[in-house]
Amino acid sequence: MLKEILSISGRPGLYKLISYGKNMVVVESVVEGKRMPAGARDKIISLGDIAIYTDSEETPLANVFQTMYNKYEGKAIEVKAYKNNDALFDFFEDILPSFDRERVYPSDVKKIISWYNTLVNAGLTDFSLPEPKSEEKEETNKSE
Repeated sequence: MLKEILSISGRPGLYKLISYGKNMVVVESVVEGKRMPAGARDKIISLGDIAIYTDSEETPLANVFQTMYNKYEGKAIEVKAYKNNDALFDFFEDILPSFDRERVYPSDVKKIISWYNTLVNAGLTDFSLPEPKSEEKEETNKSE
């Protein structure tokens, strides 16, 4: 599901991918439900392609969202409760203990909380990523 949810630079909120056009995509606001085009010049990124820096490797945003969903029992998180950067980092350390404090900024944590709240409030809580297809699985299916 996260592969179809987009963030567009310069536009607030999150958007669902509706369809592709020539040099553009048609998106729909997750909050308002308005449809609009996003051009080739817009910086568009899928939430399914975002990962968080950790001390050893990157962790997909979907895993972070799923941990938040489980920890907060599917409820939105009050971002105003975390008034300073140390409080934000303490919150995020509960979610992802090994996150890299030098490469993850407080603004990143605020954005993650905001995106999570937007998705939960819209009822979009399937944070799973599609299973990557491996060549071994395809070969096994062909031989059967």
